[in-house]
Amino acid sequence: MSEPSATDAGAPERRPRLLYIDDDLGLARVVQKDLGRNGFDVDTAGDGDEGLSKLQAGRYDLVALDHYMPARDGLDVLPDIRALADAPPVIYVTGAQEGRIAVAALKAGAADYVIKDVSTDFPALLRAAAEQALEAERLRRAAAAAELETRQARDRAEAMLREVNHRVGNSLQLVSSFVALQARTLQDEAARAALNDTQARIEAVAQVHRRLYTSAQVEVVKLDEYLRDLVQQLGQSLSTAERDLTLELSLEAVEVQTDKAVSVGVIVTELVTNAVKYAYAAGEGGAIRVRLTREGEDMELCVADDGPGFSPDDAPKGGGLGRMIVKAMTASLRGELSYGEGPGGCVRLRFGP
Repeated sequence: MSEPSATDAGAPERRPRLLYIDDDLGLARVVQKDLGRNGFDVDTAGDGDEGLSKLQAGRYDLVALDHYMPARDGLDVLPDIRALADAPPVIYVTGAQEGRIAVAALKAGAADYVIKDVSTDFPALLRAAAEQALEAERLRRAAAAAELETRQARDRAEAMLREVNHRVGNSLQLVSSFVALQARTLQDEAARAALNDTQARIEAVAQVHRRLYTSAQVEVVKLDEYLRDLVQQLGQSLSTAERDLTLELSLEAVEVQTDKAVSVGVIVTELVTNAVKYAYAAGEGGAIRVRLTREGEDMELCVADDGPGFSPDDAPKGGGLGRMIVKAMTASLRGELSYGEGPGGCVRLRFGP
């Protein structure tokens, strides 16, 4: 249905145009006269092909289509009308005992049907059906416009969020580069190691934002893909000639919200870095295993090695900052940390979606 046009605020609304398709020319004139007195501009067509020609040549807000017509009946014409670009709603006109035909017309896309019976006031029934169909079409178009506006607003918001993630990722990369430059100027090994750890933490956060601005989804992160890239990057940055370490990954496909991905990434960075530093003595090799599994609705992350193992009650081998960061990130996830028993070190993190 086309929107009313007006030359100024006080101009009357355009009268809706209805095309009445029926080979009964006498009834067509009655309909044209009755609906014309009640706010409609009515045009007529004597058969389906003439009606289709008029629909293709001009704009109508509504069609009333009779079933019995020469050459092609209404059910043959209805699909052609519905196939038109911006097709108007169709009211199907049937006889009193033709409920089956009316149902078939509704299934084929008719908006309503009216029974053509000389014992009833057919024009009044058609007029009521036309008004209801116009209102239904107005509501449908309003809903479609609102849905389009909502979708466009969402797309704009996602584009802005993607740009924000792009800028944040670039800024974090710049900070990471500054930290790396600063570390290379230091002579103190402990200070240099602390800055290298800081750089790894920054990279863990930056990589989440890099993923978000290159992904079709901006609300969630594919945690398995993110951790795979993160651990591989950690292996490249932490490997040395003195340690022949192997990183083994077993990661189930899991999606989590952005803030959860950041927390998990920081935790993995701390645990893998700790394992690289303390699991194996200089000159020794070994494996560091990172496993991510889904346990019902929860997820479990495990970082393990074959080193001497440790207890959460042991005094920190470094400054203790890494342990505090892991505890803080676990709290933000509302997760639970546990430590495996037996040979080797093993830390498990269980957290919800």
